Amino acid sequence: MNPKPIPPVLSPPLLNSVAVPPLRMDAIKQPPLWKKRALSIGVGVSLLTAIFWETSPRTQLSRSTESVSGVLDPTIQAVAQQIDAAIDSEIEKQHLVKAQPADWRTVARRISLAMIGNGLSLEELRVLGQIPEPQRLNWWTEYLLQDRRSADYLAERWTRATVGTNQGPFLIFRRRKYVDWLADQFEKGTPYDAIARQLIEAQGSWTDAPQVNFLTATMDDADNKKPDAIRLAGRTSRAFLAQRIDCLQCHQDYLGKVSFSENSNATGNEQAPVAEAPSSRMGEQADFHQLAAFFSGIRLENPFVGLRNSNQEYRVKYLNEETETAVVPSVPYRRDLLPETGDARHRLAVWVTHPENKAFARATVNRMWAVLFGKPLVEPIDSIPLSGPFPPGLERLADDFAANGYNLKRLIRTIICTEVYHRDSRIDQESPSEEMELDERYEQHWAIFPLTQLRPEQVAASIHQASRVKAIDENSSIISQLELFTGVNDFTKAYGDRGDDEFNQQSVTIPQRLLVMNGSFVSERIKHNPVMNAATRIAELTSDDRTAIETAYLSVLNRLPNELELSVFGTRLGNSRGPTRSAEMSSIFWALMNSTEFQWNH
Repeated sequence: MNPKPIPPVLSPPLLNSVAVPPLRMDAIKQPPLWKKRALSIGVGVSLLTAIFWETSPRTQLSRSTESVSGVLDPTIQAVAQQIDAAIDSEIEKQHLVKAQPADWRTVARRISLAMIGNGLSLEELRVLGQIPEPQRLNWWTEYLLQDRRSADYLAERWTRATVGTNQGPFLIFRRRKYVDWLADQFEKGTPYDAIARQLIEAQGSWTDAPQVNFLTATMDDADNKKPDAIRLAGRTSRAFLAQRIDCLQCHQDYLGKVSFSENSNATGNEQAPVAEAPSSRMGEQADFHQLAAFFSGIRLENPFVGLRNSNQEYRVKYLNEETETAVVPSVPYRRDLLPETGDARHRLAVWVTHPENKAFARATVNRMWAVLFGKPLVEPIDSIPLSGPFPPGLERLADDFAANGYNLKRLIRTIICTEVYHRDSRIDQESPSEEMELDERYEQHWAIFPLTQLRPEQVAASIHQASRVKAIDENSSIISQLELFTGVNDFTKAYGDRGDDEFNQQSVTIPQRLLVMNGSFVSERIKHNPVMNAATRIAELTSDDRTAIETAYLSVLNRLPNELELSVFGTRLGNSRGPTRSAEMSSIFWALMNSTEFQWNH
């Protein structure tokens, strides 16, 4: 067999000697010079137009003023007046003085913080100021209820109550899908009792049926065959009924902190003490485990199918017993409302949301009140006594909420419509000797609007929005929305999250203060940038110092400055121009963002 001949290898000198025809530049057809210039001008004009549209104030928001009604339903006004009357009666009994109504911009800021998580943009304030004053705040409430931002933010707040703040098992929990599903339900106006039933009864995959994540959030990565019935019982009782019965998991209620009323005819009088409920009883260990037994039959046999119901029984070894006992699903009170037949979780869902189970409506009203005010009517937020006494207004709100199909949007409109929500956070009178004690009583009885710290994500979102002239909403560019989303997430991680107990007031730490004062999140948004940052644009586009300072205050604090503030910052600006004026305006923005007023709801 003859070997194949080896082809000759060209040596470098031979390669260099191969003739290659020169490339003639005139062989490539060049476009005329005027076309090149026209293309460059077109690209430049398009870029400038995009920047101008993205940064210049619009004449109106994403919805025209005519498309949103500022007229409130008379039945909502009637309920709000009844709530105000009940609270005012208690204020008179306590010999307190009601605060005067707050400025409309302050109330609008409260609404914005509660519903979308940040203050108003300069653009939004300008449009809102054009609405007739009697309808202005109702119009703003209605505008935000139609804005996807409110559904997204309220879903985030509700997610904390139902699945907590942990990220859950990596493979079988999709928090983002769960939040988006809740937001979709809020935006569509799905009745809240229907939402609760879907969560309790959920079956399927955590991706195809996002409500299933209410269950998978309790599962363990190491043993992911079934959700944790103990944790689900605790979350169901706390989130949907405002009943803290977790302590019954291990023992009887020796301390008398949990009581259940078996009186099916209880009226729930707001002032009726617990002792007046003749059939009330203390909680027992079985009450908790009978509730947990409803969730014992959920199994994950196939990850492609998801969670399904099974007939697995629930067993527990009670205190002072040597063997486990099979537990039959039951409820701790109003057992007459529990269906006798049907799937276990369906029976539980019907009982939880039954119109006569008033704990469900009370829990929802108390949480929505807390979201809007920053402080619940009943504290702790997830512990409302079944038999009272109840604070003034709670029962009336709960009755209206249930009677109108558990409509969350109507509930929001009703609370915001109250005189209580519009009160100032200060009393214009001489302070008494026991000032601190009196201030606590004023807030306790809602004679003033309570002072509460902004949540970490509210601080971040408010800083970001204040540094932009235009509202960052669903119609903003994807770049603006992504910048807000990533910036808020990064800031919140560095600032520190409050966790599940989000309504417990905490003092601001020194590292948190330093993060706002010296961190890059603020400095990047106030430094010289004529395209994006509001501080630079206000400095360059305002002709006089007074207008510049007023615009800065509206952008950051959503109010106009007083004469002293105008004088102090007017001296600082000093009719400067150019880079000096831009730097001074950045300093003003920095001072306002680091003020206590900016970082509190009031």
